[in-house]
Amino acid sequence: MKMKYKAHYLAILVITLNVYGCMDLNPQLSIPQKPVPAAFPAPKPKNSTTIANINWRHYFTDPHLVNLIDAGVRNNIDLQTALQRIQIARSSVKLANAKMLPQVGLNVGSSIRKFGLYTMDGAGNISTEITPGQIVPIDLPDFFIGLQSSWEVDVWGRLKSQRQSAVAQYLSSAEGTNFVISNLVSDIAISYNELLAFDNELDIIRQTIQKQQEALEVIKLQKESGRANELAVQQFKAQLLNTKVLEKKALQQVTETENKINFLLGRFPQAIERNKAELFKAISSQIATGFPSQLLENRPDIREAEYQIQASQFDLKAARAAFFPNFTITANVGFQAFNPEFLFNSPASIAYSFMGNIVAPIINMNALEAQFNTAKANQLTAMYNYQKMILNAYVEVANELSNIKNLESTHTLKNEQSEVLRLSVETANELYRSARASYLEVLIAQQSALQTNLELINVVKNQRVSMVNIYKALGGGWK
Repeated sequence: MKMKYKAHYLAILVITLNVYGCMDLNPQLSIPQKPVPAAFPAPKPKNSTTIANINWRHYFTDPHLVNLIDAGVRNNIDLQTALQRIQIARSSVKLANAKMLPQVGLNVGSSIRKFGLYTMDGAGNISTEITPGQIVPIDLPDFFIGLQSSWEVDVWGRLKSQRQSAVAQYLSSAEGTNFVISNLVSDIAISYNELLAFDNELDIIRQTIQKQQEALEVIKLQKESGRANELAVQQFKAQLLNTKVLEKKALQQVTETENKINFLLGRFPQAIERNKAELFKAISSQIATGFPSQLLENRPDIREAEYQIQASQFDLKAARAAFFPNFTITANVGFQAFNPEFLFNSPASIAYSFMGNIVAPIINMNALEAQFNTAKANQLTAMYNYQKMILNAYVEVANELSNIKNLESTHTLKNEQSEVLRLSVETANELYRSARASYLEVLIAQQSALQTNLELINVVKNQRVSMVNIYKALGGGWK
C-alpha cells in the first residue's frame, strides 16, 4: 500500500515537471551594458579623492547653515516618513523569516455533530458504547485543547527567495532614506544661500533708493532755479517708485525663502539666523571629483536601484518556484473528548494527527505564467532604471563642473562691469551738474548699475549653489 502511494506522488511530480519543462522559466536575465567613462570632463581627476566622502558638517563652513541642517535632519517630515519605510521593510524581513519556520498555535475549540442514521458513521455510532454502558450520543459534542502546527517545506527555494527579496528591499529602503537626507541637506543649503542673496539684493536696492531720493531732491532744486523741467522731475520720481517696488518684491522673496527653510526643518515660520556677508566669502573652484566609478558607491539613489535589481531577481526566482509542487506538513496533538469531564483523562483522551500534502498547480497555469512574466518585466525595469541612474549621475556631475567653470568667468566679467557702471553713475552725475549730460543719461546709468549689481549677486549665489549641487551629484551629504 505504501509503495502504491509513493508511486502516485512520483507520477504527479513527473507529470508536473514535464508540463513546466515546456515553458521558458530561465530566471537569468540581462540587458546591454553601458560602460561607465573612466573620468569626468576637465579637470581630469588625479586620484580617487572625492568631496563626496566629506561629512556635511565639515563641507559647509557657515555655523548658521550647519545648525539649520542639523535641525532639518532631526525634524524633517519627509525624512521621518522615510525612516518609517525602513521600519516597514524591516518588518517584512521578519515576516519572511517567520514563513520559513513551522507555524505553531494553541487550538481550543468545541463543536457538536450529528451524523445521519443511514450513514456509516451514524449506523456505527448507534450501536457503539462510548463509555461502558453509554451509547454514542446522536448529538455528539467534541472538545479539543492542544497544539496545532503547519510547515511548508521549502524544497524549491520559494520562501528563501522571498526572504532574500525582503532583505534587498530593506537595504533599498535604507539607501532611499540616505537619498532623502542628501536631498534635504542640499535643499537647505541652496535655500540658505538664496536667502543670503536676497538679503544682499535688498541692501543694494535700499542703497539705490537712497541715492535716487538724493538725486530727486537735486532735480527739484534745479527745477526751482530753472535749470530743469517738470519732465525731468517726473522721470526721476518714476524711477524711484520702480525701485521701491523692487524692494517690496525682495522683501516678499526673503519671507518666502525663510518659510521654505522652516518647512524643510519641520517647524512653523520663524526668523532664520544668518550672516549675509557669508555670501561673498571666497570659495575654491578646485573640486576633488574622484572617478565616475565611485558614483556607484557614493550615490544613494544608484545603490537603491542596485538593491532593487537584487530584490527583483529573488522575486523572479520565487515566481519560478511557484510552478513546482508545494510540500506542506500539518500536525496536531492535544486532549480531545465528548465531555469536558474526560478531557484530561490521559492517555485515553490524547489525540494527534500528522499529515503531509503535495499540491501541484495544474488548472491555474495562466495565472502563474502571468505572475512569472510580471516578475521578469519588473527585473528588466529595475535593470534599465539602474543604468538610467548611473547615466543621470554622470550627467549631473558633468553639468555642474561646466557650470562652476563658466560661473567663475562670469563672476570676473560682472565684477568688471559693475565697477565700470559705478564710475559711469558718478560721471553722469558730475556731467549733469555741469549741464554737459542730460537727465536721461543719469537715469540710464543708475538703472544699469542697479541691474548689474543685482546680477552680480545672482552670479555669486549661483556659484555657491553650484558647490552644493556638485557635492550632492558626487554622492555627498548623507554620511
